[in-house]
Amino acid sequence: MYPEQAPHVPVQRAVEVHQPTPYPPAVPVAAPVVPVQPGTVPAVASVVLPDGRVVTGYAVNPAQPEPVAAKPAVSRTAVNIALGGAGFLAVCGGLVLLTSFIAALTAFITQLIILAAVIFGGWIAVQLFSTRGHQGGTTVNIRKAVIKRNHFHG
Repeated sequence: MYPEQAPHVPVQRAVEVHQPTPYPPAVPVAAPVVPVQPGTVPAVASVVLPDGRVVTGYAVNPAQPEPVAAKPAVSRTAVNIALGGAGFLAVCGGLVLLTSFIAALTAFITQLIILAAVIFGGWIAVQLFSTRGHQGGTTVNIRKAVIKRNHFHG
């Protein structure tokens, strides 16, 4: 039988329900209040209000903030001189790097020119001293030529 044709009966399962158990709220235990005598007895102040009532109580001194360490003032002139010096050093360093770069570039170009001259000169030497026979053209024996008034006579 195929699963589509099999009778389908729902399966009933037992379900357990769990109920949370509440914890009793925590009761803060207050520490017992023990009266303590202050080291010095503060002075009691009485103030008479404008409507004639008298208010009596202890004077509370306002909390004094910690004194801030005084920072020495830096003058604008000193800052400008320092920034100018840093800028001058940066410009000098840049110029040193630029001149070094130009010198290296000049040396590189000089070496390229020398390399080209060596290669071209080698090519010319190979052409002149090759053992191949002359392929056409005029052969001139310079040792036997007589130079007379800018003309060659053989």
